[in-house]
Amino acid sequence: MRVIIVGAGIGGLVTALRLHHKGIDCEVHEQSERVRELGVGVNTLPNAVRELAEVGLLGRLEEVGVPARELIYAHRLGQEIMRRPCGRNAGFDYPQISIHRGRLQGSLLRAVRERLGPDAVRTGHRLTGFEQDANGVRAHFTDRTETVPGDVLVAADGIHSTVRSVLFPAEGPPIWNGVMMWRGAADWPEFGTGRSVVIAGGTDAKLVVYPIAPGGRPGTRLTNWAICRRTGRPGDPAPQRQDWSRRAATAGLDALAARFRVPLLDHAALIRATPECFEFPMCDRDPLPSWSRGRVTLLGDAAHPMYPMGSNGAGQAILDATSLSDHLARHTDPAEALRAYEDERLPITSEVVLRNRKGGPENVIDEVERRAPDGFSRLEDVMDPAELEAIVSGYARISGASKDQVNRPAPVTVPEDAPDH
Repeated sequence: MRVIIVGAGIGGLVTALRLHHKGIDCEVHEQSERVRELGVGVNTLPNAVRELAEVGLLGRLEEVGVPARELIYAHRLGQEIMRRPCGRNAGFDYPQISIHRGRLQGSLLRAVRERLGPDAVRTGHRLTGFEQDANGVRAHFTDRTETVPGDVLVAADGIHSTVRSVLFPAEGPPIWNGVMMWRGAADWPEFGTGRSVVIAGGTDAKLVVYPIAPGGRPGTRLTNWAICRRTGRPGDPAPQRQDWSRRAATAGLDALAARFRVPLLDHAALIRATPECFEFPMCDRDPLPSWSRGRVTLLGDAAHPMYPMGSNGAGQAILDATSLSDHLARHTDPAEALRAYEDERLPITSEVVLRNRKGGPENVIDEVERRAPDGFSRLEDVMDPAELEAIVSGYARISGASKDQVNRPAPVTVPEDAPDH
């Protein structure tokens, strides 16, 4: 079997590694001329880290990222709503790793080229179309006069997926919820435990801060921040294309930063000290009735783009890659394998998309702020802690991130330096 993967983002690269791990031949085609390490922070939960550990990548991730120790949910005025341990500190068999998205992508890219060969990722290849029959699928790219043949085509080409637009031509553009996000990262003194993740404020106005890599000086970390504000109405046309390459100035964020109180650090100074800031409209798409058609399927943001709640965007793409590779290894009929993959993953991710529209696990902050917009002295006077725990735990189980789901019998892991099979 030979698999054509479209897109060299996190989902596409992990798919290549998982397929190679199963002994399935594949190649990745990326429309950009080169894969650049763009973006800022991403939290990789233990359920996704487990899948990367299975293919021998845990050491690389721990080297370039920061294992998170605790997660703090807070009212935008600073009162603590919930404090939870993370990863191994919470009894998981695997860490939760906060990492620069570009560095994660770069680590995956290097692993693909080491294991599959230097030409396993073809850059400058923009998909223009495909066709399929009972014998296989043929993909067409802008710079290729001949078609690229394969047995399966996997579209991991993001929220603006070409393949998705072919399968569902009447879908229209992504859906904006009216929230704009600004994100950046800068070297900053450690705060909290040095591995704390802080989320303050609900969907309408939110601040997120956490370290993603060692800093340039002792006692510092490369610290990721994101700040969000509802500037439009849900359903309005998004003000710009949904990509993370649009730069913005941090100077205009002073008033927004002043809405928050974060006792652990001077977040406003962190934002002002950031050399590069990116802005992005918070968008998703409605869940689809299907992902697959014959030998063609969708994966990651091409299948289920979601609001960045609950640290699930990249994580669900990684879980997709594991499921897809497992089913392709198990079934001799590619179309049957894709149906089994879709049956397993589509219901789960559709539920996560819909729950993220309500705030995901961070809905606990929205609910507390709705009941106590001016803050509180005692959380118990606002909301029962058991009610808060039920929201967070219920979301974890739906998304496959609960402790008992992650701590199932350990798979056989592959050392990073193991020879290719």
